[in-house]
Amino acid sequence: MHNLNAAMRQLAAFSDDELERFGAQTQTRSFGRNELLLRPGQVPNEVFFVNRGLLRVVIADAHGTEHTIHFAMEHQFITDYSAFIARRPAQYSLQALEDAEVVAIPRSAIEWGYDSLAEGEKLGRKIAESYFMYQDERIKNAYVRTPKERYDELNQVFPNIQQRAPQYLIASYLGITPIHLSRLKHAK
Repeated sequence: MHNLNAAMRQLAAFSDDELERFGAQTQTRSFGRNELLLRPGQVPNEVFFVNRGLLRVVIADAHGTEHTIHFAMEHQFITDYSAFIARRPAQYSLQALEDAEVVAIPRSAIEWGYDSLAEGEKLGRKIAESYFMYQDERIKNAYVRTPKERYDELNQVFPNIQQRAPQYLIASYLGITPIHLSRLKHAK
């Protein structure tokens, strides 16, 4: 819980008592490599905070080809946010790429936080703003940035990703082939 408490305190002011009451409503879970935290068709009722490990958000197209949409590593929040907010079935899968430990924050705890924490609404807004900014950058990456610029940004947003994720998944995230990724890595 220490990591989650620290992350929450970076975003808003919370008393020890507030954090303790909030934390009592969460659950720490472990997932093995390649295990799914969320499957398409499930209605997500939790947001995950990553204590340890690397996760990816993946979607399959009409041909069954998987596309890596997002990575999440230590001290980041992740779920299929649109499906979570709308309470509809997820289209994304959430997969552990490494053995992972997450704090599962159920919808009921989030709603309790909005109502009961002095800065609960602020915390939710800051997390939403952060995710919006990330998604906005992803859109810009898809339409106006070169593969080299996307590659450079990936390394800033996800430090050490090159050592932690298979290259074909990084290439998928960047929207390029693994061969193109290899060329980018060796062109300095």
